Amino acid sequence: QVQLVESGGGLVRPGDSLRLSCAASGRIFSSHFMSWFRQAPGKEREFVAGIRWGVRNTYYANSVKGRFTISRDSDTVYLQMGSLKPEDTAVYYCARSRGGYTQTAREHEDWGRGTQVTVSS
Repeated sequence: QVQLVESGGGLVRPGDSLRLSCAASGRIFSSHFMSWFRQAPGKEREFVAGIRWGVRNTYYANSVKGRFTISRDSDTVYLQMGSLKPEDTAVYYCARSRGGYTQTAREHEDWGRGTQVTVSS
């Protein structure tokens, strides 16, 4: 089992930047896949970005491509968010898939509790 703890959320203005962190502890292997998802009120949880633990290949949703960057340093996964928009407002979750690359929430076995990001003027 893996424990995931997110941090770094907050209230920012449109156009601002923010960096989220996901501290991972437990057994993580190079074949595993770490993702950031988000869920806005009344909406389904959606894939934002992901990274392969070992080779660090990265993947992005079209809605954030060019604005967000996912990275890993040791046991922490980061989501650097830039040019934030009000529609980026959501609870952001870190998650782990033991089966490798996937953008499907139900295929991620371990989840953090989430961190709130609010983009508002």
